[in-house]
Amino acid sequence: MPKRFEFSENGLHLVFEVDGENRVQLLHLGALPFQEESLPAAARSQCGLIQLQLAGHNRLEHHGLRYLGTLPGEQLTYVRHEDTRNAQGRVLTIRQRDEETGLAVESVFQFYDGVPVVRLCHTLANPTQAELGIEYVSSLALMGISKEGQRSDEEKLRLHIPHNGWTAELQWSQNTLSQLGFHHASPSGLSSKRIRVTNVGSWSCAEYLPMALLENCESGTCLFWQIEHNGGWHWEISDVQHQLCLVASGPTDIEHQWYKRLGPGETFTTVPVSVGCTAGGFDSAMGALTQYRRRIRRDNRDNRELPVIFNDYMNCLFGDPTPEKLFPLIDAAAKAGCEVFCVDCGWYDDGPWWDGVGEWLPAKGRFPNGIQEITQAIRDKGMVPGLWLEIESMGVKSPKLAQTDDSWFFTRHDKRVLDRSRYQLDFRNPKVRQFAWGVIRRLVEEYGVGYIKMDYNINTGPGTEYQSDSPGDGLLEHNRAYLAWLDEVFAAYPDLVIENCSSGGMRMDYAMLSRHSIQSTSDQTDYRRYACIAAAAPSAVTPEQAAVWSYPLQDGDEEETIFNMVNALLLRIHQSGHLAKLSPRRLELVRQGISLYRQIRGDLCQSVPFWPLGMSTFESPWCALGLRAGAKSYMAVWRVHSAEDTCEVPIRHLRGKTVKAQVLYPQGDMDCSVQFYSASGVLSVRLPRDTTARLFLLTQEG
Repeated sequence: MPKRFEFSENGLHLVFEVDGENRVQLLHLGALPFQEESLPAAARSQCGLIQLQLAGHNRLEHHGLRYLGTLPGEQLTYVRHEDTRNAQGRVLTIRQRDEETGLAVESVFQFYDGVPVVRLCHTLANPTQAELGIEYVSSLALMGISKEGQRSDEEKLRLHIPHNGWTAELQWSQNTLSQLGFHHASPSGLSSKRIRVTNVGSWSCAEYLPMALLENCESGTCLFWQIEHNGGWHWEISDVQHQLCLVASGPTDIEHQWYKRLGPGETFTTVPVSVGCTAGGFDSAMGALTQYRRRIRRDNRDNRELPVIFNDYMNCLFGDPTPEKLFPLIDAAAKAGCEVFCVDCGWYDDGPWWDGVGEWLPAKGRFPNGIQEITQAIRDKGMVPGLWLEIESMGVKSPKLAQTDDSWFFTRHDKRVLDRSRYQLDFRNPKVRQFAWGVIRRLVEEYGVGYIKMDYNINTGPGTEYQSDSPGDGLLEHNRAYLAWLDEVFAAYPDLVIENCSSGGMRMDYAMLSRHSIQSTSDQTDYRRYACIAAAAPSAVTPEQAAVWSYPLQDGDEEETIFNMVNALLLRIHQSGHLAKLSPRRLELVRQGISLYRQIRGDLCQSVPFWPLGMSTFESPWCALGLRAGAKSYMAVWRVHSAEDTCEVPIRHLRGKTVKAQVLYPQGDMDCSVQFYSASGVLSVRLPRDTTARLFLLTQEG
């Protein structure tokens, strides 16, 4: 007889069953209790905890390229489970074994008190004397993801996918299954088709963010997942027994050239994947994910205090800093209220510097009195000094190359991997880590730097063959070595702020962001296009980690300055622009915005986001982003390009409430009009001029 164990934790319902063949199945993970009739008996045998394919083993399904019907994944047998607690919450550990190979699998479900999200990873152990070859292993395998409701999957499901690209980050699409080319057409209940999203290479977000959301419009629930890895990853949805199945993982054999040899006594742990469920729509899911991200993040002062950062790059110096250019900017940034001043790229070379990076010493021609003259000037103005760095790559003309050999770098086909005139350093090498440590110590202890903008502007492709089982294996182990190095840096310098930047948002993942306190969201130079990126940013990172540029243009006007400030005011201000060359009125608008930010930032770091107009795109005429913080709701509204001067913004959580609505920024604005209608829960915003933006505060009274 099958035996069952059920768990209800933080609004999540999980049902496990050990069947007559002693195989453990995850029958249900959802926001609603399990309904027996929703999952046919024929599908229950397909609900294993893990899909695992070893080299030389058979496949059971008519699978095409799908990661289903794997062996020994489908024949693992239940050993025992343990139900414990740690500082974060409940921990469920399930142990399985493959009788044929002897492989042992430990699956850990980590819950977080008060948050409807669980984090999964599996550890494979080889206790035998024979080597085993891993071709694929899932971090998450979940059958029956659409079983709630009576309507067809095509009618009731909407799959939300976050597309990403350089200067075009965070572009969400909402899709039916057929719009993605998937159809339930096979009488057997399975097809070779899959909906799949993959990232290859060392930019974890080159084309997509490592997350997605499946909305069931009939049951009113959302299933969402997040792959927490800074390299290659993959998720797919396919069908078995007329049921949709989701699998998510780190690198794979087919997509990433990943293969792992597991020798006698060795172990391998999958990349973490978090999965959550809410009763509610997109906003409720993102609220839960925001809370979860705060729970897994390294505790740090930066995310509590949210200092305002000035960076001299964007629409300003663009990588050509000199004392003559910096001193006026330092003075203007301090007067505007900035608290950190970061000198961006170019400080280490007198001329064109792209292919010469890697030594990280100040350019003597550019800074004849040393970089300490600049960092001291920043400190004298009451700001924290910062410098740009790209520690993971080395240019082909770097003087440091003479002190290295091939073991320092990624190699494939017996050649160093070369991308954009730079080599990729391999952080598995102790000499590389030692060198990187020396650079950090010099910046912090000699130059007095308290902020580092850590950029990363190349993509390695599938990985490195040097001392690895496969290119994908080399990349994965490098990824993990780099994270371990970051952990050591933050342990040594807990108050050092290291911004995570990869040509903007090309590594916006929570392997990195569980360490870094701040994330560059984009390199977008057009403030009008930046509006929809900024509005979507809290879907990818917590508001207090999302750095958004505000860069008033030299030839701009007051409304352009306001628009720039509104882009950043609900997130993290990355101030830039030629502040010393602005008119007094425009500089006052910057100062006013920063002053307001310093008053409200205590609310921002505890808020959860909502999108009353939905997720915007570059074609959206209006954009809106809201943050809920107790009785306060902050609302940024952009009229990006619209013939209509009025937008009706539905604020559902305030419907029927007594609410005071006011323009928060800019102060004393007479052009904009705003009114909240309690009965309908609609905020009516009138912006008479096109390409304008305002920040509002809605305060619930009584």
